Amino acid sequence: MNLVILQNWLDNASFAILFLTMLVYWGGAAFPNLPYLAALGTAGMAIANLCIATLLGARWIEAGYFPLSNLYESLFFLTWGITAVHLIAENSSRSRLVGVATAPVAMAIAAFATMTLPSQMQASEPLVPALKSNWLMMHVSVMMLSYSALMVGSLLAIAFLIVTRGQNIQLQGSSVGTGGYRSNGYRLHKATELISQPSAPTVENNGFARFESSSNGNANTAVLGLVTTTPIQNPKSEIQNSEPLSPQRLSLAETLDNISYRIIGLGFPLLTIGIIAGGVWANEAWGSYWSWDPKETWALITWLVFAAYLHARITRGWQGRSPAILASAGLLVVWVCYLGVNLLGKGLHSYGWFF
Repeated sequence: MNLVILQNWLDNASFAILFLTMLVYWGGAAFPNLPYLAALGTAGMAIANLCIATLLGARWIEAGYFPLSNLYESLFFLTWGITAVHLIAENSSRSRLVGVATAPVAMAIAAFATMTLPSQMQASEPLVPALKSNWLMMHVSVMMLSYSALMVGSLLAIAFLIVTRGQNIQLQGSSVGTGGYRSNGYRLHKATELISQPSAPTVENNGFARFESSSNGNANTAVLGLVTTTPIQNPKSEIQNSEPLSPQRLSLAETLDNISYRIIGLGFPLLTIGIIAGGVWANEAWGSYWSWDPKETWALITWLVFAAYLHARITRGWQGRSPAILASAGLLVVWVCYLGVNLLGKGLHSYGWFF
């Protein structure tokens, strides 16, 4: 009984902490001169992650099985995964603006699980025979972690599109951000890159701009500072006369694009492993590796969407807004795969009907 009371307190506390954390991140974005707000946001996410982990641990002790058997438990596990991936992304990017996108989503999921689901869907129940398997932990946990990573990566791709809205911007260089950006006839150059003043740049195969002096063939001294922009004559550009992005926004856009790519690169292998594990479990439980259940079909669609994203970036060399649009569409596909077919459709994975 004490565990039930603890769970009720922890789920409400998680929602409250995530709500306050969302406000802190939004306040930090509105008032960037207040550095303590960034630290508060990170602390809030870490505390919420710990509260949800404790909640799931209490459910595990109470029920005697890994807490991923119903919608309430899976929603909180998803929220835990999003907060964990958020902390990884924030630490990797050194940008507190990651929380502006991830905190409201984590808060909304916790609110849905706590305030919307009926009490009978929140209670622990004995496992049905098909779920009494060690594959429950292996398959479902890996799938939920992949959903968390893919959602965070897609949210950062949407943030990238917002930062670069109305701009024809393309990343120059590798997919992991070793290059710069080009926007409205301007190319972003990193600090310490050698720049020659008298002559126009030539672009090498790796996407970097190489500047040569017309007098003696030697490059001039490196430009000091974080970034600088050099005008590029492009008379055929349809948006040549529009206002170019500031170096600060270009740097932010590069960070968002880079970390989105890396997080999706983390989630995709997890999704692949989860689908394979699910096939093995399905064969043990139902005698077939693949039955074209609605959940299985949408899991395959999700895999194909993000496989196309990674293929476009790695093999085709897509950069900037084009792959970000594909990743943004992937967010909707993940939600349909995770929640839509479970609630609105019939199948072996359904949690119930919503009318």
